[in-house]
Amino acid sequence: METIALYIEYIARIIEVAGVLTILIGTILSVGKFIFSRQNGNKRSYKLLRQELGKGILLGLEILVAADIIATVVTEPTMDKVLTLGVIVIIRTFLSLSIELEIEGRFPWQRKSSENRLDQNS
Repeated sequence: METIALYIEYIARIIEVAGVLTILIGTILSVGKFIFSRQNGNKRSYKLLRQELGKGILLGLEILVAADIIATVVTEPTMDKVLTLGVIVIIRTFLSLSIELEIEGRFPWQRKSSENRLDQNS
């Protein structure tokens, strides 16, 4: 049983690294896209840069939340660790919602209701 817990802990660490790399690669790609966009005749857009950065950060945060959940399942389930996981998930969820609001200009649930209205009018 200890061997399985060890492997799951390694998997959680690998997923954490993947989350951090996702944020790093997303940042590099979005900044590179921003820097080289002027050379292609397109105008640089700060808003587009923020949107691209936000997408990379959002994806990385989702991966990090998954890693935190997996790491908590492996450890001894104490109330302290569960509360710590809860706080981490709440903070990352708040960050995700804030970034989504920044990128899209509305909350995720608002988009669905407007899409449903369009479908009903068709």
